[in-house]
Amino acid sequence: MAEKSFLVMGVANKKSVAYEVGRQIESLGGKVLYVVRNNNRRESVSKLLQGKPIYVCDVENQTEIDSLAVQLAADNIRLSGLVHSIAYANYSEGIKPFHETERASFLQAVDISAFSLIAISRAVKPLLLYNSSVVTIGISTTRMASESYGYMAPVKAALDSSLSFLAKSFSKDSEVRFNSVGAGLLKTSSSAGIPGYVDAYLFAEKVIPRRRAVKTEEVASTVVFLLSPRSSGITAQSIIVDAGMSVNYFDRQLISETLRP
Repeated sequence: MAEKSFLVMGVANKKSVAYEVGRQIESLGGKVLYVVRNNNRRESVSKLLQGKPIYVCDVENQTEIDSLAVQLAADNIRLSGLVHSIAYANYSEGIKPFHETERASFLQAVDISAFSLIAISRAVKPLLLYNSSVVTIGISTTRMASESYGYMAPVKAALDSSLSFLAKSFSKDSEVRFNSVGAGLLKTSSSAGIPGYVDAYLFAEKVIPRRRAVKTEEVASTVVFLLSPRSSGITAQSIIVDAGMSVNYFDRQLISETLRP
């Protein structure tokens, strides 16, 4: 990955998956260009990123997406990889039963968390090298009706589904790969703001065989692998990083604790 350029979107602070991905890429000699959603965020992370190139792009605004591509082209950037670590859901009114999800909130979450991958990929397509890699951040399962995650699982399912169609579409004239990392519950600033998430995180630590939750570094390492040439045979896939949580729900000790009077 040395001397290659990667676009990393979604750094909010030191706990962000995007930040750890960038740190690992740089440790391998790669060059990272960061993208944040607004100028306030750029100011807040500028010290953390220590003079690295930081672009601004609000993915809800197509004009800003197009402008980002123009700026990158003007800077003669050729990308070996793109990391899409962007998600948003409006939990200002707390977690509601799924059938009470409001249309505006759901569509906004789809726009920011799922469609933005399509829009960004289209905009920067001329800048992606022939065999580059695009990686997004999903969740470990979109089939579990987790009340603490609200309506975001269906949104992430749309994100995962789009990988196959993007890979097929780009294959007409390139070998660009599209994959996701399905992360288990992480201790990040954004997740901490989700009502009920902390309790779910603590429960996950009991379910995971090793009794320790997934670390941001572990998710980031998988992202970096998918960005690297070593994953050249993998595309349109979601790699699950949950430390085995999904195979251990019927742990004997956990069952005993649950049924104890």
